[in-house]
Amino acid sequence: MPHDETAPRDSAHPAAELTDLDQEAEEVTVAVMAASRLLVAVSARSLASIDDSMTLPQLRALVVLESCEPLKLAAMAATLGVNPSTAMRMVVRLEAAGLVDRRPNPDNRREVVLRLTEEGRALVERVLAHRRGRIRALVCRLPAAQRAVLVPALRALTHAAGELAVDPFDEVRRIGALVEDPLA
Repeated sequence: MPHDETAPRDSAHPAAELTDLDQEAEEVTVAVMAASRLLVAVSARSLASIDDSMTLPQLRALVVLESCEPLKLAAMAATLGVNPSTAMRMVVRLEAAGLVDRRPNPDNRREVVLRLTEEGRALVERVLAHRRGRIRALVCRLPAAQRAVLVPALRALTHAAGELAVDPFDEVRRIGALVEDPLA
C-alpha cells in the first residue's frame, strides 16, 4: 500500500513511524546507489577516453599517490584497503607502464617508497579533468533549485560517512604513514 505523505502520523504507534523512516531510508539508499553507479560510470568512461588499458583500481592508486606522495607501499595498501602483495602487483604494473617510480627507502632498505612519474601525474590530471568536465556538464543540466539543494545534501552524506570518507590523505594521516621525502 503506497504511503500517503499528507496523512497524519499516529504518534501512539511508533512502529508506523519506524516504517515511514525505513521507507524513506530505503528511497534515499536507492537514489544514492544509482548516483554512485552513475559516478563510477563517468569515472570509467573518463579513464577509457584517456587510457583504455588502465583499470579503475589502478587509477585510484595513482590518485592516492598524487595526493600523498611520497608514500610507503604498506601505506598505499592500507589506504586502498588491499593487502601489501596486491598493492605490490599493482605498483609493478604501474611502474612497467612508466607511471610510478618505486625505490627502496634509503633510511630503511626494507621499505619501498612510491612516487608518480611525470607521465603518471599527467595521466591523473587528464583523467580527473575529463571526469570533472563530464560531471560539470551533468550538474549544469539541473535546474538552479535542484543544484542548490544538491551541495548541502552531498556534503551531509560525506560528513555522515566519517572515517569512510574518500579523502586518501586522511587515511594516510590516520595510519601515520606520511614520510619525509627520503629520495629528494
